[in-house]
Amino acid sequence: MAFDLESLAEATSGAFGALVSTSILYPLDTCKTKYQAEVKAHHQQKYRSTSAVLWEAIANGQVLSLYQGLGTKNLQAFISQFIYFYGYSFFKKLYLEKTGNKSIGTKANLIVGVAAGACTVIITQPLDTAASRMQTSEFGMSKGLWKMLSESSWSEAFDALDISLLLTTNPSIQYTSFDQLKQRLLKRQLREKTATDSSPQSLSAFSAFVLGAVAKCIATFVTYPAIRCKVTIQAADSDDTDETKEAESKRKKTIIGAIYSIWKREGLLGFYKGIEAQILKTVLSSALLLMIKEKISKATWVLLLALRRYLFTVQPRLKSA
Repeated sequence: MAFDLESLAEATSGAFGALVSTSILYPLDTCKTKYQAEVKAHHQQKYRSTSAVLWEAIANGQVLSLYQGLGTKNLQAFISQFIYFYGYSFFKKLYLEKTGNKSIGTKANLIVGVAAGACTVIITQPLDTAASRMQTSEFGMSKGLWKMLSESSWSEAFDALDISLLLTTNPSIQYTSFDQLKQRLLKRQLREKTATDSSPQSLSAFSAFVLGAVAKCIATFVTYPAIRCKVTIQAADSDDTDETKEAESKRKKTIIGAIYSIWKREGLLGFYKGIEAQILKTVLSSALLLMIKEKISKATWVLLLALRRYLFTVQPRLKSA
């Protein structure tokens, strides 16, 4: 397949959208991640809520520490969104060319999305792990990206890769939930419809927005236990050198160990600790990313066309010279 300029434009605009969105919401993301990473009995918890992390940073004069790991997170967000949007657009065009269809069906669309997500996760997992460890380090004690990666083995760099791959199904759950809610709402509208009204049924913009938000919340609720386990596995290790705690920390680095640790210390509700902040961050992030992407998509397309025209004009001149 020839070089795909349209896919490149989609990827570039999506990546810049992720960059801005991540930077704006990063303090919320840090507070959420530190709160999720703490696995202790209720009476031993340092943080009783996500806001407690924020107040600690303010009280200690370390507000800027809420941005520790921002560079790594931005790098991870930019690369992951670029790969995802490019892969999604590329696989979609490839599917349409191979099948000869003019549009892509629901099932095929979900498969394409999962495939693009899986490619993204495999490539960016070390950056994701490093960013999580920086965020969960003690305020002011975070290490740099290079030091973080150099001190970790390859297996540690890919901590929770299996959970990350599992979480690529989140959009599928969201889309399925949206479709089911949409069908129920349309059936209800059809029953209330008068016999003389023959106009086709469709959702209003407000209804679509509300159903989209509800569907995203459902998908987050279903997958949240996996998200919580992923954070505890990727969290920075404590500086405590006690052998018992060190052995327990190693057990937490596996899925079974993370599940056991949360269940033992926090019970069933522990798997949903911090879900409010997760939903808030997820909804705001998705809205910001897509809004920014749409705003700069046209400009990105124009710039890439101009760049291609320039390159095709300069190359013949260089060869002739």
